[in-house]
Amino acid sequence: MSFRLANIGGRAALVDDLHHYDLERLTGGRVGSDPMTSLHDLGALHAANEMLDGADPTGALADATLGPPVPRPRNSFGVGLNYQAHADESSMELPKAPLIFTKFPSCIVGPTAEVELRSEFADYEVELVVVIGPGGRDISADDAWDHVAGVTIGQDISDRALQFAAKPPHFDLGKSRDTYGPIGPFLVSTDLVPDIADAAITCDINDDRRQDARTSGLIFDVPSLISYLSAITTLTPGDLIFTGTPEGVGAASRTFLEPGDVITSTIEGLGTMRNVCR
Repeated sequence: MSFRLANIGGRAALVDDLHHYDLERLTGGRVGSDPMTSLHDLGALHAANEMLDGADPTGALADATLGPPVPRPRNSFGVGLNYQAHADESSMELPKAPLIFTKFPSCIVGPTAEVELRSEFADYEVELVVVIGPGGRDISADDAWDHVAGVTIGQDISDRALQFAAKPPHFDLGKSRDTYGPIGPFLVSTDLVPDIADAAITCDINDDRRQDARTSGLIFDVPSLISYLSAITTLTPGDLIFTGTPEGVGAASRTFLEPGDVITSTIEGLGTMRNVCR
């Protein structure tokens, strides 16, 4: 059965359209309160979701402040130039293999967290983020979705000045400042989003639509990314894969983020994040 996992006050919770349910309380302690621990037993999450009918909610979802649904990933990978039009607008050649970099896990924040600008060249990049469930090494592309806990929305905020301060570029540093990795609002199980491979993905800055594409535009799709990464390093529950951003980033039009800007990131079936820059 499908589930949506949230982080509310640092505690794991399941949510429906209106309410949230503390996971430890809902299961009588059979599942703990740590959102990271819950990712180790997806069967327990599915079973807990079946308990929502008739359960007393912990609170109203509208009143909750959401943290990152995966607050402490061991690994947080990014994929560069994974949409043709984005590579074109960046005047860069398409990579022959996935262009992988690291977003330091310390940059991960929640879906309403403020983005702390430390540069006049901060950029937005809406992305589909895949969260690993059962880990493993040498995972085949055919089996890859069996190793996914769920999916969520991400913003790969990028300091372009820092990113290109050296040759070759500092992809990892430029994309890993504190608060430069908002994710959320929920971790959504893949069975709840059957068309995640062809979902609408958009980013608005102050109600101005900047990015508008579909996840079917990925050059290296989710199974191939999981297979590629797991052939190099063992993937573990909670690892994040930011799968790449479509065209329309600020660097292409020289319209970078400014204090007060509101970044609205939406993926069909996953919800919306709103992050204010300061």
